[in-house]
Amino acid sequence: MTKYETVTHTFAPVWNKHSKILILGTFPSVKSREMQFYYGHPQNRFWKMLAQIYKESVPSSIEEKKRLILNHELAIWDVIAKCDILGSSDSSIRNVVINNIAGLVEKSQIHTIVANGAKAFELYEKYQLKHTGIPAKKLPSTSPANAAWKLERLVKEWGDALISNR
Repeated sequence: MTKYETVTHTFAPVWNKHSKILILGTFPSVKSREMQFYYGHPQNRFWKMLAQIYKESVPSSIEEKKRLILNHELAIWDVIAKCDILGSSDSSIRNVVINNIAGLVEKSQIHTIVANGAKAFELYEKYQLKHTGIPAKKLPSTSPANAAWKLERLVKEWGDALISNR
């Protein structure tokens, strides 16, 4: 049986002063924590989806992934800095410590925030909205657990949100 563990987010947000849209996840999965970067599970469609939206090849290295984010004036981070969690289960998250998203927004040109899935949206609204003043747009999760959303639908929905908010 898996037991709760207290886990701290150990990798930095990806952003620069030109970032305009912040993509927020909930908290890194076990696989992402092992790889020390966002959306590290091979079945997560995040990087394939972004590559299709921006008509680029799918990045494989962390440097290529950072370049894809920054070349399109995006930023990427997670709502949670530390929590108790069972494995990678967003629904198990408790005892939340939040990241300083408002501080990141202040240092950048971020004007739009999109949440990768319902849990990221819910946590952002609960803990962060009052600090940033920027309502988030809830987008469908790119997680393999969200099997109802095929890659093509994700590309359309996310593409509409990312391209229209530049």
